[in-house]
Amino acid sequence: MSLRSRLSGPDGHPPGTASQPANGTGATGATGARGAEGAEATARLVPAYRTKLLEEIDLAEMSALTPAERRSRLERVLGHLISREGPVLATDDRDLLIRRVVDEALGLGVLEPLLEDASVTEIMVNGPDQVFVERAGRVAQVPVRFASHEQLMQTIERIVSTVNRRVDESNPMVDARLPTGERVNVVIPPLSLTGATLTIRRFPRAYRLDELVRLGTLDDAMVLLLSAFIRARFNVIVSGGTGSGKTTLLNALSGLIPETERIITVEDAAELQLQQQHVIRLETRPPNVEGKGRVTVRDLVRNSLRMRPDRIIVGEVRGGETLDMLQAMSTGHDGSLATVHANSAEDALMRLQTLASMSEVEIPFPALQDQINSAVDVLVQLARFPDGSRKIVEISLLASHGRETFQIASVCRFRARPMTPDGRIFGTFEHLPVTRRAADRLTMTGESVPPAFGVAAPDSRLTTREAGGATG
Repeated sequence: MSLRSRLSGPDGHPPGTASQPANGTGATGATGARGAEGAEATARLVPAYRTKLLEEIDLAEMSALTPAERRSRLERVLGHLISREGPVLATDDRDLLIRRVVDEALGLGVLEPLLEDASVTEIMVNGPDQVFVERAGRVAQVPVRFASHEQLMQTIERIVSTVNRRVDESNPMVDARLPTGERVNVVIPPLSLTGATLTIRRFPRAYRLDELVRLGTLDDAMVLLLSAFIRARFNVIVSGGTGSGKTTLLNALSGLIPETERIITVEDAAELQLQQQHVIRLETRPPNVEGKGRVTVRDLVRNSLRMRPDRIIVGEVRGGETLDMLQAMSTGHDGSLATVHANSAEDALMRLQTLASMSEVEIPFPALQDQINSAVDVLVQLARFPDGSRKIVEISLLASHGRETFQIASVCRFRARPMTPDGRIFGTFEHLPVTRRAADRLTMTGESVPPAFGVAAPDSRLTTREAGGATG
């Protein structure tokens, strides 16, 4: 599916184009085989024929057509134009020219082949001459370029205009979300010294936990344990670095929430794809051109408490809303979930403490420790490895109470083996006993600890580790 459909719906693009690699002008691999000179010659015809095409069509009539009908009509009109006015082209060159012109008129030009490639999860444009993509967790440059800075800016303006935003020297940095969920970030000069930059993050379909098992993110025993935690309404924090799979896991875990519960999601840019029927999705809003009308994550978290939620899911905590989320978790909205950027379980707790202190309410750090110890039950740490794989590297329970220094008890760890000659990462998941307190809580709610983990003996001294923390 191309971004045209994300702007206006399904486009009925001819099948087979998704697998065609783009060359330096956005053409297909077949064009690359004919040589750069022929491709460049065809590319030079695009602006002129785009202008001719727009002169020939009736915009009012076009607006009444479906996207598929619109593309078909443009291709037909353009075909007549080329036949009538020339030049005489080989069949492949003619098809290429028609596609390029229609892509420019309806879609995003040279980016279209990348947007049609389902394996591409992120597109990064660093000025008109450099385009990088992420596939399977790895970033690589692709032989695609824009004809000029002006063409890149036209593409950017086409994207931001669909969400009623503008980008210019007075507003050189824009975040947007396309109607179907793709996140777009734009930075132009003078902020960007490398020229206009465009980043499009495409979100894959929602994965189930069993699918993540097949991908090696976790194992079956961990699925059983996490499922028990969710059903028993443990508060879960998913942490990890950028691109580690936090949102993917959060979405999979949310699928375990019963259909009978009312779920409210709060996100900066809506990414979650919950399948339950009773879901209320809230998304922040940036200020308008006058600097007014901004709605923050904190505003939405506070408002969600007035909406009778059974569970609150916060896509990512980044500031003062952390305090509101922690208070909600510890005052009747148990079973809630959230993500935070952190490189370890210890870092996650310290970051929650720091973020909660960013609210306008001045609360001593010991009181924040008390709040976190009361609110957080489970920490799930994710990591992205050099081979692009994403794995849960630790599941841990918060074993501290009140204003004690944070104490973490691991119940699962990933033990990586040395990287294979072809650069792949393998390893094993180590299962450890669950704390007696957590096991008792699972039992009280009709759940049980999976046999692979077991329960710490009542008289045993559980191995925990401190996570630092301020005490004054």
